[in-house]
Amino acid sequence: MTTGTAPAAIAVSALRKAFGEKTVLDGIDFTVPPGHIWSLLGPNGAGKTTAVQILSTLIRPDSGSVRVAGHDVLQEADAVRRVIGVTGQFAAVDDMLTGQENLLLMGDLHRLDRPSARRRAAELLERFDLTADEARRTASTYSGGMRRKLDLAMTLMGDPSIVFLDEPTTGLDPRSRHALWQIVRDLAADGVTMFLTTQYLEEADQLADTVAVLDSGRLVAEGTPQELKRGIPGAHVLLTFDTIAALDDAVRAVGDGATRDHKELSLRVPTDGGAGSLRELLDRLDETSVSPAGLSVHTPDLNDVFLTLTGRPHQQRDGASTGLADTGKPEHEGASR
Repeated sequence: MTTGTAPAAIAVSALRKAFGEKTVLDGIDFTVPPGHIWSLLGPNGAGKTTAVQILSTLIRPDSGSVRVAGHDVLQEADAVRRVIGVTGQFAAVDDMLTGQENLLLMGDLHRLDRPSARRRAAELLERFDLTADEARRTASTYSGGMRRKLDLAMTLMGDPSIVFLDEPTTGLDPRSRHALWQIVRDLAADGVTMFLTTQYLEEADQLADTVAVLDSGRLVAEGTPQELKRGIPGAHVLLTFDTIAALDDAVRAVGDGATRDHKELSLRVPTDGGAGSLRELLDRLDETSVSPAGLSVHTPDLNDVFLTLTGRPHQQRDGASTGLADTGKPEHEGASR
């Protein structure tokens, strides 16, 4: 759909891409309105990075229609490149250059005259809270958060109307991640369309107007974060016990449907029962003289959506990181600005 009468920022129909016998994108369709933050989630190998590479003209689709800012990515690739920016999974800055010099280099690549490039660089340094002293330091001295801010500032030197962010906060500490989130929100408020892939489900929940879940090359869900979470029934109650014996008694008291792990017991409580369902659970434990040492209630979030739709744990949740891209090869930056 589009916003008002404005054309879609991104329109994809029946997009397919395979590498050898492996189908990575299997006929997907989606539309991103202008000024929208649109987030694509999926397990490793689902096709996220491949989708970004096609949309940013880095690789060719096998079939389907792909239009970015109204331009066909195959027939009008140069026009697409003029209106987009791409930030990959790792900061692509030149460590031998200062922050300002990195920005001016991007100005040269965008064929800005030197006065215009200097003005644009100064605007972005201020916007990204990179001080004059920091701007004069080489990028090799920057922290991870500063490098990511500089990387995104470099992406914006060409004043793109659409920005692709492929896992932009990977490896950042919470403070740096939240700072980058605010920058993304501010850009969207200014009318820039943001296409975000992320391995942090909280990130999509915090930022995205729309979330789509890609699994095995197909879009299996799309909607606002709240819409997707409402589709997951019930809440999880986590009970902890001081002893295994108390845990055994609790398992017998609550019956089937509970999952035990060491001294913890997890079970789903229907949300339509409200507080009554939780009260009933506690009454059943009280009848058998079982008292949990701790109790917490977890309402459905995007982790639950992800697990329900993809049928396997998310890498941030189970701690496993394969480091594989959608093609099954090691991931790399590979993104043009």
